[in-house]
Amino acid sequence: MATGLKPGWSKPSIILFASEIPTNHKAFIFALAQAKEFGSDLILFHAFDTLIVAAAEAPGVRYYDYCAAARCEKHHLEPLAQQARNAGLRCEVVVRPGLPADEILAYTHKREIDRIVMGTHSPGSIGKLLVGSVAEAVLRTASSPVYIVGPEVVDGSYRNFLTRTILCAVSLHEPSSIVASFAAELAAQHGARLILQHVIRPQDRAELLAGCSLDDVEAGLLSLIPAKYQNRLSIQTIVVQGDPTEELLYQSRAQQADLIVLGAQGASAFAAVTRHGVVYKILANAQCPVITLSPVVLAACGSKSENLRPTEAYMAGVF
Repeated sequence: MATGLKPGWSKPSIILFASEIPTNHKAFIFALAQAKEFGSDLILFHAFDTLIVAAAEAPGVRYYDYCAAARCEKHHLEPLAQQARNAGLRCEVVVRPGLPADEILAYTHKREIDRIVMGTHSPGSIGKLLVGSVAEAVLRTASSPVYIVGPEVVDGSYRNFLTRTILCAVSLHEPSSIVASFAAELAAQHGARLILQHVIRPQDRAELLAGCSLDDVEAGLLSLIPAKYQNRLSIQTIVVQGDPTEELLYQSRAQQADLIVLGAQGASAFAAVTRHGVVYKILANAQCPVITLSPVVLAACGSKSENLRPTEAYMAGVF
């Protein structure tokens, strides 16, 4: 059973919005909506790569005024901060020089951030660069859940940003108890319906079913949910065969999911498959936000990655 889930992960007190310049406004309004819902403090965080900025200076400039640059970057975020303050929230703008991923991760450790909200961008027609080095590093190593707003996410204002249905990718492997427990806590906080989906690749059917029926596996998924939530939540289990990406995206649309919960297990494997694996494809194509639990979070909650076969290590809950 999952251990070590922090209450702030499902009911955040401090939310960090990791912003680029210019700001991803769609991602910001999701961050703002969550801060309003929970009464959270909101931090608008931006880090600028000093090497890139300095290299862009005109020839002959012998030094770069990083303090002036930070003031300029902060100026871009102040209107958003004021928007949050006008909504009655405590909001601050933090700008740091340095490699963005490093600065985001260092700051979240320093401040005990409960949730990181990030937007992704799709510079090409098929979004090959959707998950860049910054987002990938944060997804792999963050010590708190990461809430991702991808390029296909529909503006949540038409539902007042309410989370009514949560789709959680699970399996019968050990890390999924953590992922499912987290999803159950989120569902309890939002009063949402929870769907647990296990996708079995056709080539794995014989090994994973081992004489059991799909109905048997569906019934077994309920054991992933802590007992205190089993009678409090509306829970549906779905077990299907097929391609994990296609099936998860299909169910997210068919069930009108407002949030997808994924667990990413195995840092090195995750880095290797991000651009072609399930995580990447879900982020690139999901019409609702995705919240991920990094290998760091899963390990802190008691997950032991050695329990997984190497081919399974990139995603807890999608095999």
